Amino acid sequence: MHIEVLVEDSSGEKLLGILLPQFLGAYAEPHTWRLRSYKGIGRIPPGLKTTADPAKRILLEQLPKLLRGYGKTPGIDAVAIVLDSDSRDCVTFLQELKALAESCDPRPHAMFRLAIEEMEAWYFGDRHALTTAYPRARAQILDGYVQDKVCGTWERLADAVHKGGSAAVKKAGWPAAGDVKHEWAQRIGPLMDVERNLSPSFGKLRDGFRRLIAEAGTT
Repeated sequence: MHIEVLVEDSSGEKLLGILLPQFLGAYAEPHTWRLRSYKGIGRIPPGLKTTADPAKRILLEQLPKLLRGYGKTPGIDAVAIVLDSDSRDCVTFLQELKALAESCDPRPHAMFRLAIEEMEAWYFGDRHALTTAYPRARAQILDGYVQDKVCGTWERLADAVHKGGSAAVKKAGWPAAGDVKHEWAQRIGPLMDVERNLSPSFGKLRDGFRRLIAEAGTT
């Protein structure tokens, strides 16, 4: 089975590149995948008509065109789209995404998964990995985090592990936030155990990928 995996930014691509072998097994034994990162999430365009400049690489703005293309492309068995929910209502957002896929003819085999509120929630879900990567992480902040709560997740993590906290990251300006998110993926990601993660949205991500390959094995 071959899966195309779309993610809204390069730090998410870095993390999923580490995690996918734990979900799917070693690459090409027998499943394959390709990760494609974008430069932001954007919005689903009105009328599902993509008019934005593709060079800007904003995921949702290009998604109608991408899904229609995948539906027509031989050799692509499934498409997984992994996004931050940010402050959106998750139920409504997923309904919109599924309606977009259903509008395509032919319809691609598309799976949508949301990180609540941001992918950094998944690091909080594996505290052992987080504190192994950052032994001096501020326990009070970690203890005060409510799993998968909309609370400014990446800022919370920065306050726990980064010198000067989120205020220092924001003061540094672009591209400091992206740089620290890459650092988290590189340092925490390899230590994560996908079976013990306490994040409900992470569990849905893991189980969704495993369900895809299980379905492939029955067809």
